[in-house]
Amino acid sequence: MRTWRYQGYLLVIIAAALWATMGLFYKWLMAHYALSSLTIVFWRAAIAAGALFLFLRLRGISPRLAARDLPLFLGFGGVGIAAFYVLYIRAIALSGMGIAAVLMYTAPIWVTLFGAVFMREGLDQRKTGALGLALLGCVLISRLYDEAARTLNAAGILAGLGAGVTYGSYILFSKATARRGYSPWVAQAWALALGGMGLLPWQSLGGLLAPWRDLSLGFWLLLLGLVPTLGGGVAFTAALRTVAASEASIVATLEPVLAALLGWAVWHEGLDGMQLLGAGLILAAVLLLQRRSDS
Repeated sequence: MRTWRYQGYLLVIIAAALWATMGLFYKWLMAHYALSSLTIVFWRAAIAAGALFLFLRLRGISPRLAARDLPLFLGFGGVGIAAFYVLYIRAIALSGMGIAAVLMYTAPIWVTLFGAVFMREGLDQRKTGALGLALLGCVLISRLYDEAARTLNAAGILAGLGAGVTYGSYILFSKATARRGYSPWVAQAWALALGGMGLLPWQSLGGLLAPWRDLSLGFWLLLLGLVPTLGGGVAFTAALRTVAASEASIVATLEPVLAALLGWAVWHEGLDGMQLLGAGLILAAVLLLQRRSDS
């Protein structure tokens, strides 16, 4: 049993590592191909959705979607996929992989705040402390104390925080679809498909045809859709068979750390001392929120 548990933790680490490479794919595609960020994330969603529907068909799993649940999935696809993907790629382009990943990981903070405001969930000392740590961390990582840096980084920081908010909605939508009896694979397939459809009107004909005209571009887009997008999700879902969701979420906070290291190693991105402290405070806030209330 202990061996299976260790394998579960290893799968979470693999998932975090795969997710951390997302910025590498984004920056490579933006730097080497004449594709807009909207087109890149459209193909990410479309390829991942196509692969998931193919998987469901091969496994004989019905992807049936009840008509009454369509509004829920439209919100999931529009906000939890399309808006999240767009904001995250913009945050990476403007602020770098490390800052974008850390700000995206403010999602549990937003989920907690939304729960307190809209669902009348209480704010105990643990949650209040986590919110305070996260707020201070955001101030430091965005360098709000530096007037020049504040102006320079505003768009990237806002995009990163927006990615955190929309990723928070992704978490809430995922929970809502599970409560209605949908498997993670069916829910993901429909969310990705509807998210891709929401991005379709913003595509140019050239962007849609580009992967078919340039096989190397098609190859990198295929890897983007299959490796960090689906690969990370498959590894994380498999890990939940032997590791508690709360523990898996804590281990998964390795993602922004790995993303920052990859950004430094490949793209020579860096964080100063105060930004590193801010990143640490945000991750500490996330870890504090993941602790069980009775611990």
